[in-house]
Amino acid sequence: MDGSGSWDAIDWNQIEDPRPRRLGQAVKESMDDFLLEDEAVIAQGHGVVLLNIREAGTLSVTNFRLLFVSQAKKCVIELGTIPLTTIEKLNDDVKLQPLPNLSDKSRPRELLQVIGKDMRIIVFAFLPKTKQKNEVFDALRRYTKPANLWDLYAFSCDPSTIKNDSEPKWRLLREYFRLFRKSLPQFQGAEEVSLSNDWWRLTRVNSSYSLCSTYPSELIVPRSISDEDLFQASTFRSGKRLPVISWCDPGSGAVLARSSQPMVGLMMNFRNNADEKLVCAFGSRTTGDKGSPRKLYIIDARPRANALANGAKGGGSESSSNYPRSERNRGSTWGGGNLNSMTSFSSTLGEWLNHIQNILVGASWIAAQIAEEAATVLVHCSDGWDRTTQLVALSCLLLDPYYRTFSGFQALVEKDWLAFGHPFAERMGVPTVAESGGSQYELLRQPSLGNLSSSPSRNALGPSGPSSNASAQSQTSNNSSPILLQWLDCISQLLRLYPCAFQFSSKFLVDFMDCVLSCRFGNFLCNSEREREQSGVTNSCRCMWSYLADLRASGGSFHEHYNPFYDPVKHNGALLPPAAALAPTLWPQFYLRWTCPIESQGGDLESQWHATNKKYAEALKAKDIAELRAKDIKMKMESVKQDLQREKRASNTALATAQSAQRENAAIKKAIESIGSTIKFSMSGNQEDRTEVLSCSLRRGTDVRDQVDENGDFSVSISAIEDSLVSEAQGDHFCESLCPFRTREGCRWPDAPCAQLGSQFVGLKANYDAFDRLSIQDCYFGPE
Repeated sequence: MDGSGSWDAIDWNQIEDPRPRRLGQAVKESMDDFLLEDEAVIAQGHGVVLLNIREAGTLSVTNFRLLFVSQAKKCVIELGTIPLTTIEKLNDDVKLQPLPNLSDKSRPRELLQVIGKDMRIIVFAFLPKTKQKNEVFDALRRYTKPANLWDLYAFSCDPSTIKNDSEPKWRLLREYFRLFRKSLPQFQGAEEVSLSNDWWRLTRVNSSYSLCSTYPSELIVPRSISDEDLFQASTFRSGKRLPVISWCDPGSGAVLARSSQPMVGLMMNFRNNADEKLVCAFGSRTTGDKGSPRKLYIIDARPRANALANGAKGGGSESSSNYPRSERNRGSTWGGGNLNSMTSFSSTLGEWLNHIQNILVGASWIAAQIAEEAATVLVHCSDGWDRTTQLVALSCLLLDPYYRTFSGFQALVEKDWLAFGHPFAERMGVPTVAESGGSQYELLRQPSLGNLSSSPSRNALGPSGPSSNASAQSQTSNNSSPILLQWLDCISQLLRLYPCAFQFSSKFLVDFMDCVLSCRFGNFLCNSEREREQSGVTNSCRCMWSYLADLRASGGSFHEHYNPFYDPVKHNGALLPPAAALAPTLWPQFYLRWTCPIESQGGDLESQWHATNKKYAEALKAKDIAELRAKDIKMKMESVKQDLQREKRASNTALATAQSAQRENAAIKKAIESIGSTIKFSMSGNQEDRTEVLSCSLRRGTDVRDQVDENGDFSVSISAIEDSLVSEAQGDHFCESLCPFRTREGCRWPDAPCAQLGSQFVGLKANYDAFDRLSIQDCYFGPE
């Protein structure tokens, strides 16, 4: 912290402490929504304040990370969440700037500062007079630097759930075939595949790692060199890292090779005929060609002081007299100095940018010699796994446009960084496996970056126990060094110079580096291919490449890992930046993302495009939601329309039935009136007896329009019963007693219309006394 923190905005009385004195099972279960698969809580602190943003929440130490969950927002705060292996330093003696309105005695002192390898500095404030800080601090001291490789979170997953597409060896073999411009046979085992052309061949002399323990099992060497020559040449190089081919151009025959320093002895007079033969074979034209050989450059990437210092150990450089037709070029200004600790970055910014510029200049020079002269270049430093890897990998990126794609970037990293034995475990300060197969933590190899202006060595975290107000620093060896970060920084500079040449974005490089530092995946554990095989990393840990691919797939072509300006046609060849353009600037997306998150993205055109694209994607999402809602409303309207049409058809049917019944009623009325009867309709007032009664009477010598006379000579009663009451009416009784077609055997005309028509039954009641009083002289129907 720079002293900008203060306590004026913290009211400890308003910070809740929902935790009991001891961590209970209920508290751990409440974190399940925020934990990754196979992640477990080790220690917790409640009511903790992240001073960087003055956010209160729950701070948990898990077997993978330091996790901070906001108390108000109920979400993970990214700034306060850092993987354990990314933590470089812990400090419980934090000095904050005193404020005039706050006395020194009233200021709480329960502070914990965490410094990360990702340029993050965060400070947590714990509730006063509690043991939470000690619990969290002790857990961090125990778990930030595990003693055994298998204690890392990467090994906590169930091996049966691991689904790796292919073995790293098979992917390396596929890359070799691509360099030879051939297709890898799909139906053969890796041991059965052969590969060669007029210049080079694939050898498996190192299949058991007996030739070189830090090299891959398959190597590309000149075709004229036998396996016996390779064994003899390996004895002359430091760590037996003999010269082999890293990249080649089948069209021109140009080669980019790598190795370690030659062991020329204290007097620098040792020679090795096999090594000289091997190096000279890189410069030959073709097999049997008697023409002049191609130009051969030998690049010693160390400053002169470093090379002389290695002379005391028997190392040194090649003599031009021993390697005819070769031209030596010393990278005396390439990467001088050493940055063992990322905490010294802010005070050595100029030195850091000098590192970046030297790597860029060296790689550009190498790429230019190969692309323009079809020359062969051999690169080495002391051990051949730090500066050599930086220069060779960056030169390949400049030469081959395939390496500027997602799949090519993976192939390049797996080839030059992983297969050729960059000591990731040592450079990141994590345990690995020893030669005997056990675990080792004492690091044996020194970084070849040099030892100039090195930072003070750091103290170990020490054993777990009660903490004191003393600075506790991470257990990191002096061999820790941000070699990979420097290389990624160089790529970010090229992205700035050639914004259309790369398929991936600067954000992809940032996430890639975060994945490597987190040790969440097994790809970058251990120091070599052999050690990863011994520890069973491939079958026991998840793959980082699959994780990044799934991450991109989740966002489609608009994911922030994609470079929106990528144009493979425009940059389909080598990139040869001029020296004047290789003035590096600070990589804001990585170095400023925690301290100045807005400013780190503000001036970048790519970030602006992604911000605009994010808004566009949100607008598209809102549009899709609106279209779905409109479609749903349309479907509902269609359903309502269909219901209305059915109701309309039912209404028309009912209307037609009513009109038919009306016509029938009119016909009946007319027929009854034609016999001199008077008709009267009445509706029963009883709600339960919903019966409509039609009554009429006949009277001699009266007008048919007279009212109904109950004592008339003849009366007719017609009852209409509602459909719902037909089943309850005594229809069967009337049918049996009055139906003229009914017999004891049943209905005589079962197919004829029944007297009980649907819901209507017509019953006739005759006044027989009136019929008896009629005389033959009476006029029943009256005059016409």
